[in-house]
Amino acid sequence: MSDTAKRRIFAMLDVDGDGVITLPEYLGRVHRAAAACGRDPHDLLVSAALTAHREVFDRMDGNNDGAVTFEEYRAWAGHDAFEESCRPALGSLFDLADLDGDGHLSRDEFTRLRAATGNSADGAAAAFTALDVHGEGAVDRDTYLTSIHDFLTTGTSPMADAYPDPAGATAAS
Repeated sequence: MSDTAKRRIFAMLDVDGDGVITLPEYLGRVHRAAAACGRDPHDLLVSAALTAHREVFDRMDGNNDGAVTFEEYRAWAGHDAFEESCRPALGSLFDLADLDGDGHLSRDEFTRLRAATGNSADGAAAAFTALDVHGEGAVDRDTYLTSIHDFLTTGTSPMADAYPDPAGATAAS
């Protein structure tokens, strides 16, 4: 698994850059995504996303101190963690952005979601273009989640350009 990919994801999740991910930072992803997608904070999809993200945070926080360090994240993150908890949590964010519920995100929905969760707009736009393999102007849920899984576990993915580069590292390192 790519340590550099984990560092890039960690940097995105550590919103204030202090070296730890707190629960408010992590749940803030859901709140920002919901607001960017025009979802009411009391929407059932928002509640489901908050629940899924709380579960991920609890699993990441290896010593249960309320702060996830990079070492904790590194030890936790991988294929099994992705499948057990990240896939449902990231799927819940996809569902927030999928305003018409058709299982696909338009370029606007995709970019809005990715920017709200910490990606640059340019990186999100490049990722969308790479993931829209059929040129239909949409990215389906499975393609989206598989691309994130691949980035986390191998360091390579069409999503690589969407993640911040905290120290000038490349995604394939």
